[in-house]
Amino acid sequence: MSRIIFDIETLGFPLESFDEESQSYLLKFADTEEKVEEVKKNLNLHAMTAQVLCIALVNPESKRGRVFFQSEQNDEFTTEDGNCLCTSGSEKEILEKFWEVIPSYEQFVTFNGRSFDCPFIMLRSALLNIQSTRNLLPYRYSSEPHCDLLDQLTFYQTTRRFSLDFYCKQFGIESPKSKGITGLDMKMLFESKRFKDIALYCYGDVLATAKLFEQWHRYIRISE
Repeated sequence: MSRIIFDIETLGFPLESFDEESQSYLLKFADTEEKVEEVKKNLNLHAMTAQVLCIALVNPESKRGRVFFQSEQNDEFTTEDGNCLCTSGSEKEILEKFWEVIPSYEQFVTFNGRSFDCPFIMLRSALLNIQSTRNLLPYRYSSEPHCDLLDQLTFYQTTRRFSLDFYCKQFGIESPKSKGITGLDMKMLFESKRFKDIALYCYGDVLATAKLFEQWHRYIRISE
């Protein structure tokens, strides 16, 4: 079976970029400064209030990958391991490239993709008038064609959910967070124009997901 593993990084738009009515709606229950800051932070999590900064994809069999990332200039580079080509573009171009790649694979693998990455990609694409080329939210209770590792490792949420970082540490997999960057740093990195760092961080996340998939596929997966 041909497989592709993918992960995204997102960044919320500034609260001030929304019109006054929308700001009031978003802040409806934020009656303290702490709650206002929480609203601003959580804008990252929703396709209606955030953008896709980066999409990383890796084929777990060939170990080859692609990263599509936002940058202010045309940029292209190969990762140090020589396995991944990183190409810059606008958010629209990033999503268009993703939809060109994804139909070629029988199965796609994510970590929490059903709850986050997949609906986010589909909604952002619709907002930018981009046609989806595949249903990223198929029947949940089958790991084919979509294997969401968070669903699988919690046995469809019958056990506790942990972060990708925590699962990696327990399975002896190097986490990209070990390099001192987390998803919470996207705003700082983007505003500092550290676009390559965002691309490499997202690539690290998808490599960790690929290794976690190997553990699940080898030791836990039961043929369907």
